[in-house]
Amino acid sequence: MRGMELTRRSLLLAGAAGLVAAGPAGAATGKGPVVKTVAGKVRGRTVEGIHVFKGVRYGADTATRRFQAPLPPQPWKGVVEAVEYGNASPQGSKEERQSEDCLFLNVWTPGLGDGAKRPIMVYIHGGAYANGSGSDALYDGTRLSRRGDVVVVTLNHRLNLFGYLYLARLGGLDDPRFADSGNVGQLDLILALQWVRDNIAAFGGDPGNVMLFGQSGGGAKIATLMAMPAARGLFHKVATMSGQQVTAGGPRNATSRAVAVLKQLGLSADRAGAEALLTMLVEQLKAGLKAVDPVAGSGGVYAGPVLDGRNLPRHPFFPDAPAMSTDIPMIIGNTHDETRNLIGGGDASTFTLTWEALPEKLFPAMRVDIAPEIVIAEYRRLYPHYSPSDVFFAATTAGRSWRGAVEELEARAKQAPGAAPTWAYQLDFPSPRDGGKWRAHHMLDIPLAFDNASLPGSPTGDGVEAQTMAGRLADAFIALARKGDPNHPGLPAWAPYDLSRRQTMVLNTQCRLVDDPRGAERRLFSAVPFVQFGT
Repeated sequence: MRGMELTRRSLLLAGAAGLVAAGPAGAATGKGPVVKTVAGKVRGRTVEGIHVFKGVRYGADTATRRFQAPLPPQPWKGVVEAVEYGNASPQGSKEERQSEDCLFLNVWTPGLGDGAKRPIMVYIHGGAYANGSGSDALYDGTRLSRRGDVVVVTLNHRLNLFGYLYLARLGGLDDPRFADSGNVGQLDLILALQWVRDNIAAFGGDPGNVMLFGQSGGGAKIATLMAMPAARGLFHKVATMSGQQVTAGGPRNATSRAVAVLKQLGLSADRAGAEALLTMLVEQLKAGLKAVDPVAGSGGVYAGPVLDGRNLPRHPFFPDAPAMSTDIPMIIGNTHDETRNLIGGGDASTFTLTWEALPEKLFPAMRVDIAPEIVIAEYRRLYPHYSPSDVFFAATTAGRSWRGAVEELEARAKQAPGAAPTWAYQLDFPSPRDGGKWRAHHMLDIPLAFDNASLPGSPTGDGVEAQTMAGRLADAFIALARKGDPNHPGLPAWAPYDLSRRQTMVLNTQCRLVDDPRGAERRLFSAVPFVQFGT
């Protein structure tokens, strides 16, 4: 049953029979290292000297607890095979093996039973809050684990409507089935981190030294965890890559989105409609993703963390950085040309814009409310050699992606003396794809952080310069995980970010620490308020 989405009836029957409690692949039959977890034993494989465990269950099947907080897995007997990735959350992408039974994680470790206390590097995948899984080939932890003598963990959790549809104000504030619905995807992450705390020592890791790192939506999820009291103490260092969450969704906007989903599905916008969602087939419920977002006014409905006053009591980085995470060292990074694939990847016309067409194209794409003519004039003054398309990608990167990173960096820099430091990076290293048209685009730092530039499909290419760059960023993340400071011999001295200089490590074939890179662009957009898209 694992390879296909199950009906609600078959899921209930499987759960009643205990078939889903043992893991994604059933009883173990082959040879490989065996580790005893709190719930039971799992058998992995040893690949190139690294012990690999895939599809390890960290939570019970969520199908019978739709929109509710996750539960730990039921204990199992015998040894369960952990050699294949687990199911991904239901989503609109082409991700393989989608199922509500998706609470699985993967572990790479250099040593078992040797008494070592290795740093733990837990990667949270991107895809906004809507798509993706921890099973992408570029997230393979073999090289990173070997390079740093660290334990690497990737994971899956509930996404989109399954993880973030806020029904609490429709189902009744006293209805426990919907009380957590706007943040169950985040609660899955917390359960996974609790699994790490309780089990990772058996895999050669130190549960008292856990670093989170994530790209795009993964970074946003991490920023949100930094403001969730239930996550306190479960991680100790953080690195976010092109992923920020300054504000969360408010309960009013989140409720209006739930109403839009219910109407899209032909249901009433009340308790009865919310209850109907509990037994709806997965493919039917996914059709609700096509609802027009009532806040943005276009596109599919946004689903992300909600300021529910229960699990998320404050915005992640507004009006300031969360005090509960003051002691956590942090890296905040972005790429120089984020939107060349974020927008350009889906709209080829953005690479051939004219000056006449630019204002209308630019205005909605910046996601901040500023006149495009003002922005275009300033960019033409700053960069007279830029083409209309160059201006479009630079301005949308600065207004839409990088702006959130600046907000978080400045909030962290304003914390009281003695707070843990924050380091900033800007990736300028260009992708060689398609003659270099994508430059330093969104997601380019993923294979670098994992030291996976040599893998097929890496947008960095596998040349000597890409391998060197991968070593530099991977070693910075390993250093942060090991000692709480990303400095290492392969980079110039990397000073923490402060408001007097805004020091940023610019990563390219020649790396250098730069004070306030793109400062004029920062000042341009700081003249208008920032509210995170979707919130």
